[in-house]
Amino acid sequence: MSLSLEDEKYCEAMFEMFLTDGWKLLLDQLEENRVNINSVQWTKDNDDLRFRKGQLDVIALVTSLRDQVEGLYEQKDL
Repeated sequence: MSLSLEDEKYCEAMFEMFLTDGWKLLLDQLEENRVNINSVQWTKDNDDLRFRKGQLDVIALVTSLRDQVEGLYEQKDL
């Protein structure tokens, strides 16, 4: 399977973004937040626990975005 031109342009734009200082700062900030959010010590109730789980899911999505794009881009050569 080969990538469409649109997917290839998407991957290239994302790779450019991953190289920026802003992207690196965002990942650092998300990693710092992950530690605080993942602590059950400050969790008030089940609703707060579910909210924290949602936050962690979003952090996991963003921090794994580079791997996802690389996986998509590797399909270019198939």
